[in-house]
Amino acid sequence: MGELTHLDAEGHPVMVDVSGKPETEREAVAEGWVHLPESVYDAILENRIRKGDVLKIAELAGIQGAKRTASLIPLCHGIRLDQASVRCHLVPDRKAIRVECHVKAREVTGVEMEALTGVSVAALTVYDMCKALDKGIEIRNIRLLMKKGGKSGEYKVSEGV
Repeated sequence: MGELTHLDAEGHPVMVDVSGKPETEREAVAEGWVHLPESVYDAILENRIRKGDVLKIAELAGIQGAKRTASLIPLCHGIRLDQASVRCHLVPDRKAIRVECHVKAREVTGVEMEALTGVSVAALTVYDMCKALDKGIEIRNIRLLMKKGGKSGEYKVSEGV
């Protein structure tokens, strides 16, 4: 395991100095699950949510979240994303939505936080749009599935949820 780089010698938080690092291709994919009461799942499936198309709006919100990560997470660097996509898929046997965010950039630091934030914001948007029907919606298992690029190399999760 690597050392924590967001603390200085006295233990104060700092944003890591990446000024000497070269730009490389960076890529990350994250996922999360939104588990729904059956009535909410059916309302989304039948497009009966008054606020609009839950899946499409959540996808747009997730992209916006990925783009705004540095504004939300204090020590994250601002990243120029070259690509960001969010997909929300209904999973009938789980009465859930699987959210996946895929991001790419040519940067000096990784894009894992952008992928994770994209998933988180999309999942929160589903909750926001559906909470009037039932507050028993659960957001679970947000995790990094894959990352490429940079000094730490490639990471790929080894098992499913």
